[in-house]
Amino acid sequence: MDLRLYDTATRSVRRFESIRPGEVSVYYCGATVQGEPHIGHARSAVCFDILRRWLEFSGETVRLIRNVTDIDDKILDKAAEAGEPSWAWAYHYERVFDAAYQLLGVLPATYAPRATGHVPEMIALMARLIANGHAYESNGSVYFAVRSWPAYGALSGQDLANMQGSGETQDADKRDPQDFALWKSASPEQRGWDTPWGYGRPGWHLECSAMATKYCGAQFDIHGGGLDLVFPHHENEIAQSNAAGDPFANYWLHNHWVTTAGEKMSKSLGNALLVSELTQLVRPIELRYYLGAAHYRSVIEFSEAALQEAAAGFRRIESFILRATDLVGAGGLGNVSQEFASAMDDDLGVPAAVAALHGAVTDGNSALAAGDRDAVVQALASVRAMARVLGVDPIDPIWSEAGSDDEAPVAALSVLVDRLLADREQARAEKDFTTADNIRAALGEAGVEIEDGAAGSRWSLAR
Repeated sequence: MDLRLYDTATRSVRRFESIRPGEVSVYYCGATVQGEPHIGHARSAVCFDILRRWLEFSGETVRLIRNVTDIDDKILDKAAEAGEPSWAWAYHYERVFDAAYQLLGVLPATYAPRATGHVPEMIALMARLIANGHAYESNGSVYFAVRSWPAYGALSGQDLANMQGSGETQDADKRDPQDFALWKSASPEQRGWDTPWGYGRPGWHLECSAMATKYCGAQFDIHGGGLDLVFPHHENEIAQSNAAGDPFANYWLHNHWVTTAGEKMSKSLGNALLVSELTQLVRPIELRYYLGAAHYRSVIEFSEAALQEAAAGFRRIESFILRATDLVGAGGLGNVSQEFASAMDDDLGVPAAVAALHGAVTDGNSALAAGDRDAVVQALASVRAMARVLGVDPIDPIWSEAGSDDEAPVAALSVLVDRLLADREQARAEKDFTTADNIRAALGEAGVEIEDGAAGSRWSLAR
């Protein structure tokens, strides 16, 4: 494998070498389950899914961990406003996120640990940090002593001398305004856990260090997440893990934002576009194609026009795959083109990989037009392999599973449309072109598009 990745920690593209040959461990920060997922969340999931798929296609066994932050101030506040227990609120939205991942064809994580299920590991990590002088207890809370770790700021490039305090509510209990909370004290009526230092709940940064180490080991290959997590979240993770004696991650990967009007998408800004809303405009597989087609380190400035343009681009790929499958059968996956492989190995260069994919589709369409079955078989196998790496192979079973709720109405519609198409074919065979054109027009008015090809006619729902 000749994969090269941009490592945030070194600010350079580095050749990727896993700790254990043939095995890759990946931990990336998943959702804080306070509400519905927007496409910023979805983009991160799609980017790391593409990384995982390329690693696996290259022959690696991947252990991918995507955590669930199910205890957080925002979760507590929103649950209280709704009059619900915080655990019920978090569990509901965890399921909503899982449904969105499945809807967008994101492969299930090897493990998706919840923060609340790993308090013993967090307590053990705090004990190590206190014992070696890098953390301290104050009024029931536990803080990491930032100035005890000289390397603090290396990941993000921050200068400690110019940093402001965290603004946490317990700042008065800190020895230094820069220190951050590992454990937050709580009153008895609030949700929390008992520790040797008092009753309370974990800090966000502590959660990820404890879970990453548990499932990936004290040293592992890749840690990732959205660019907004570099500071303070990932900076704090590195500090507390390294200070405890754990080497932690060898590579740090960060995907850029989805923006609207130039601003990062977030619920607090009120500019979040929900996955559930956008899948009313395009199909889930088309939304995935849109989110995954840009380079993971580039900004996506959302517009509906760009979304629709991407959907049209995907449909060109889909059309070839479906028409070729009708002619020669699905077959198996082949090899990706050299251009595709080179692009993916170059820091997951998906834009160039997509260009290579479309080039193969053009060649495949030429083979279809020429009636060259052998060339169609070869092109189909290669196109499907490339589409599968990007997670957009339309005949991958993962997409029928993602749309399982729609199977019954689609099956019923298929029976009706197929009958009309058979009547149309008979009319064309009898040179009754008026009847054939009328059937096509009636289906068009109902939102059914017909595409005629060498293997016959096929239909799809218009968008």
